[in-house]
Amino acid sequence: MADPDHALRLAANESARRLQQRFDDIVPLRELRAGFRFQGQRVSFGSFQRGIHRPREMRGHAALTLTTAPPVPGKPRPYDDELNSDTRTMLYHYRAGSIDQADNRALRAAYLEQVPLVYFLGLAPAQYAVVQPVFVTHDDPAARVVTLEPALPVVDLQGQGLQSEPDHRAYAMREVRTRLHQHRFRLDVLRAYRGRCAICSLNQAALVQAAHILEDLHDEGIAAVVNGLALCAIHHLAYDRNLLGIDPEGVVHIEKRLLDQKDGPMLSQGLQGFNGGHILTPRRQQDRPEPERLAVRYDRFVAAAG
Repeated sequence: MADPDHALRLAANESARRLQQRFDDIVPLRELRAGFRFQGQRVSFGSFQRGIHRPREMRGHAALTLTTAPPVPGKPRPYDDELNSDTRTMLYHYRAGSIDQADNRALRAAYLEQVPLVYFLGLAPAQYAVVQPVFVTHDDPAARVVTLEPALPVVDLQGQGLQSEPDHRAYAMREVRTRLHQHRFRLDVLRAYRGRCAICSLNQAALVQAAHILEDLHDEGIAAVVNGLALCAIHHLAYDRNLLGIDPEGVVHIEKRLLDQKDGPMLSQGLQGFNGGHILTPRRQQDRPEPERLAVRYDRFVAAAG
């Protein structure tokens, strides 16, 4: 049976995709609240107060979007929606209350009709990762939970909607896990360093990045604040290229060849001037970079210098 809301779903997914690109995958809530345009009208992505949304413009019974609220420090989420490490899927819970209320019927209809949804996953206050399209691939009314799988969209030539094969979904799930892993790492690191570069104190959000001390491929390259540093773009690149090192005491070292060069204010003030200084560290002891990790990375810097 053809989806009567095929065109609207395509418009919603395309709008969400553009927002992902515009905001580098973490979309501000204010942008999501603006909704999207369809046939000259504004259509809502949802209230972001209620997790399951079926806008009034739809003719079918299935939901259009799902939302998981961002975590609030010190408080549990009202619904423990999360990636399932064992099955490599995502779990999403029914709305509290009657299993037959409108929102839950819309969620179950999405499973029965196998229509593509847009999933907004809150990572931090007013910041959402967008996963789209996703399909409900399993429904467990007894546990009041469904299974979500992301997909690589393929538009059916007969206009049946966004489709996806199992192998597409497996690949897409790996991509989503990697993205969410990096987003959470970035947000946690920048929060710990209060958005400032650990070397120069620059606090321009567009220019400060979360750098790994030990990269993902390293055995100890965990996505945790203790393995991260907030660095501006120039110092991040210099750190990655072993032109800048940080020893276990947090002292900054600039590669000797650069120290001996004379080449304008960017080199003298942006790099040479920080040689011998100490990095800024997070206020909380448990967020500070682990000296053992800094030592491993610093040895690499020393070896590269020859």
